[in-house]
Parts: sequence; C-alpha cells; structure tokens
Amino acid sequence: NRIQKAADAGFVMANGKAVKSSYKVKPMDVITVMMDRPRYENEVIPEDIPLDIVYEDKYLMVVNKPAGLVVHPGHGNYHGTLVNAIAWHMKDNPDYDANDPHVGLVHRIDKDTSGLLVIAKTPDAKTNLGNQFFNKTTKRRYRALVWGNVEQDEGTVVGNIGRNPRDRMQMTVLPDDQGKHAVTHYRVLERLGYVTLVECILETGRTHQIRVHMKHIGHILFNDERYGGHEILKGTHFAKYKQFVNNCFDTCPRQALHAMTLGFVHPVTGEEMYFTSELPDDMTRLIDKWRGYISNRELE
Repeated sequence: NRIQKAADAGFVMANGKAVKSSYKVKPMDVITVMMDRPRYENEVIPEDIPLDIVYEDKYLMVVNKPAGLVVHPGHGNYHGTLVNAIAWHMKDNPDYDANDPHVGLVHRIDKDTSGLLVIAKTPDAKTNLGNQFFNKTTKRRYRALVWGNVEQDEGTVVGNIGRNPRDRMQMTVLPDDQGKHAVTHYRVLERLGYVTLVECILETGRTHQIRVHMKHIGHILFNDERYGGHEILKGTHFAKYKQFVNNCFDTCPRQALHAMTLGFVHPVTGEEMYFTSELPDDMTRLIDKWRGYISNRELE
C-alpha cells in the first residue's frame, strides 16, 4: 500500500529516524509520514468549467466571472477555479502554458465578487497589460450596494491598506507609514432607504479595496460577511423589517459587489477597449427589493 511504499522510500520516520515498512511501532513512538503535496499546488489542471467570454482574440480574452468562483488555485482551492477553466479553454493552444506565470490572469477579483477580468495569452500581452494596471491607466468601475445613507453625492477615499493586526483574515486602513497606498472614488447612484447603490472607481487595486474603503467611511457592503455586512446594520427593530432584510440576504447571498466595466488599451493594436457587464441576477433582484421597500413604508 502507499504507506509501505513511502516507508521503503525513506519517507516514514520513527522518532526522527527513517524506518522501513517492517518496523514495529512501540508505545510512545512519534511517527512522521512525509506526503507529496497535492498536484494542484504545483500544476494547473484543465477543468471543463463554463466560461462567460465577453471578448477574445489571439492575444487576450475578457471574461465575466460569476460570484462564487475562486480566481486562482491556492490553499484549500486546488481545483474548480477560473484559472482551471481558462486552462481547459486553452488546452488546444500549443503556445499557451497554464503553468507559465508570464501568461494568464493580469488582475484578480474576490471569490464572491462578480464581473470582468482580462486574461493575457502571450507574455508580451501580459507585460503590457500589467504595466497599464501598474500605471493606473486602466478603467475599472464597480457597482456596490452598501449599508446606510451615503450623504455625499461623490467622494474619494485615500487610505493605505494592509492586514488587520487584530484579524488576519481582514484587510484594513492603516497609518500612512504602513500598508499599501490605495485610492477609491465613489459616486451615489441611488439612495434606497437604509442602503445606497454606489459606483466605485478604482485608482489602485489592493486586496478587498472597495470593501475596506467603504467600511472605513462607515458604509459596509451589504451582506459582506467578512466585514460584518451580513448583519442588519441600519433600519428599524420591527419584525417585518427584519424578515425583509433576511429575505434580501437570501436573494444575494454574498457581498453586493460587481466589476461592471473594464477599459484598457489593446497591447498589440493600440486600440482602446472598453467592456461592460450587466448586473447579475442576484444583485438586480436585491436592488429591486429595496426599491420596493422605500415605495412601501408599511413594512415598518
């Protein structure tokens, strides 16, 4: 069996020393078995996962990622990711190696954020597109539903972002001498009672940037579990209102954030490219519910 083979190959140790499969385990022995890492940690496996391809040519493609799909393989997510789906789509292209870091994803969005991403098929395309993101010449606009009434019609949040020292699963705004510089512009699109629909424009692209910056100004994204938006943060204490909000949580069971537009210069032709993705069904229905709420205050 696998353990016997591992022992005979020197991968089983008793009390820090390699032993063969014939070794008889004694009380108080400390047995260590060295296992190979999962294949997925080192190699991208093509998987037949549906892709919503908005645009494609021989240099790049733009995809519309659904919420719930992890972008890149990593700890606990070695398969079932967008990268695995891209590898499958490109499996018949002899010039594309899914394991080559010089091609593939140019940027990322969170698992539970939906919307547009650009993928480079050649090293030159990835370098060129990467430079556009680095130089802040790309155009990225998001739609977000946030808790509370955003009073200013528009504004800019400037605040360095880094790991939250009290919760390493969260990012947070840090002092100017810590973290990474981050800038988010926002504009109110619609006020819907206890929530607000906003457009967010990224000037930089830090991890969780919109989620962190909107929380920083007191407006956590609706149903953003990691940052506390999955609780009823605004509104009344009436049971009917609580029931309504819980129904909204069920309607959009993730943070209400969508990467709606993406613009860049084509790395080969020099053409200005601009793509738009409609709001997904869960966010559309969520917003419609809140529109219905403010026109029917009897819920209170």
